[in-house]
Amino acid sequence: MRAVVLLFLVAAASAEVYDRCELARTLQAAGMDGYWGVGLADWICLAKWESSYNTDAIDHDSDGSTDFGIFQINSRWWCNDGHSRTANACGISCSELLSPNLSVAIQCAKRVVRDPNGISAWVAWRVHCQVQDLSSYVAGCGV
Repeated sequence: MRAVVLLFLVAAASAEVYDRCELARTLQAAGMDGYWGVGLADWICLAKWESSYNTDAIDHDSDGSTDFGIFQINSRWWCNDGHSRTANACGISCSELLSPNLSVAIQCAKRVVRDPNGISAWVAWRVHCQVQDLSSYVAGCGV
């Protein structure tokens, strides 16, 4: 029981909920603005609606797969969660997507957006961001 509590405390301590502008600056520095034709505001909108900017977000889908991290990257196609059948196109463990250091999540999101579906692979982007004025997502951030 103590081990479970300890693991929970370690996981909670490592989570980070980014501020909108902090995330915008981080993604810009990582070359996400314009990557594969996707603007910075699209990425910020996507992260807002997928995870509320939370690096520790996890969502279990009805098909048995799980979405991980700030971009909610799915275990069926992009990462290995250790128990689901996966294509693991990013070649990573899904747990790596839960880090407050976004480098692995960014590299995997870049891989997802290069897929034929592009940023449309994310339902939240299609529902909340597509064909919308997204300027408010980066307004006042100095990016």
